[in-house]
Amino acid sequence: MNPPSHKKAVLFLATGSATSQENVEEFLLDIREGRPSSPELVEKVKQRYRLIGGSPFMRITLAQAKALKDELSHRGIGNPIFPGMCHCAPRIQDAVAEMKAQGVTQAVALIMAPLHASFNQGRYAKRLREAQEKLGTKIEAAWIESWRQEPKFLQAWEANLRKVQDVPGKTKWIFTAHSLPARIRQAGDCYEAEFRACAEALAGRLGLADWDTAFQSAGASPEPWLGPSLKECIAHLAESGYSRIVVSPIGFVCDNVEILYDIDIEAKELARQQGLRLDRVEAMNTQPLFIEALADAAGKALA
Repeated sequence: MNPPSHKKAVLFLATGSATSQENVEEFLLDIREGRPSSPELVEKVKQRYRLIGGSPFMRITLAQAKALKDELSHRGIGNPIFPGMCHCAPRIQDAVAEMKAQGVTQAVALIMAPLHASFNQGRYAKRLREAQEKLGTKIEAAWIESWRQEPKFLQAWEANLRKVQDVPGKTKWIFTAHSLPARIRQAGDCYEAEFRACAEALAGRLGLADWDTAFQSAGASPEPWLGPSLKECIAHLAESGYSRIVVSPIGFVCDNVEILYDIDIEAKELARQQGLRLDRVEAMNTQPLFIEALADAAGKALA
């Protein structure tokens, strides 16, 4: 095994999440860049946390980081990994402080989102820049801009998709990703193309003929968001003679409010009201093939 290099590290980035109903308002304030949320919105989000029994996002995300560290170590790659969340602890600034203390001069920035979006990377880069300015560091960051094409990532999703059981009736397979403000189109962001390419690759692996993409979990701001939404697709499919929808949230990497509430409760109930059965494909979480895909992407960047 090669000795660990503490000059280069992996900066393991994710959005973060409220960990309980009590810190929902604080989390919303952070994610909305200091804009206060209405009491109605705060209560709406708290209710979602109550219904799913609290978000497992942070527990799973930190478990993913540990699993990645273990997998890299198994491959003889001893570079340290520093988790940094955009909107909750451990924050990006905390990660930068730890890297500074350990003498890190270069960081491979790995965002826990397989579909590259300049809009998203810009938010992380801004937080990283602010942290470095505050702490007086000049750690060089190399961004892994897209890893949705990693073979083991596609294999992991294919394995989960193949677990879906056949049932009688007309079925539509819907791949979903988080909606973003529609203004990213004018900025030339590649997010939609990334999403479609990933869905096409997976549909091709399974030989699916009847599939489509939809966006979900749009924000609360009044500006236009990318569509069509999953809700709109459900209504359309009900009118088109379908009896079943299989939803694959390929834009997400672990169970969170967007999956456990937006799909498993809200979308499933909407489908039921329209006479449709909705099944959801299992998320990646800490699936071994998925962790190997992260290690492949990080390993190449660390080399």
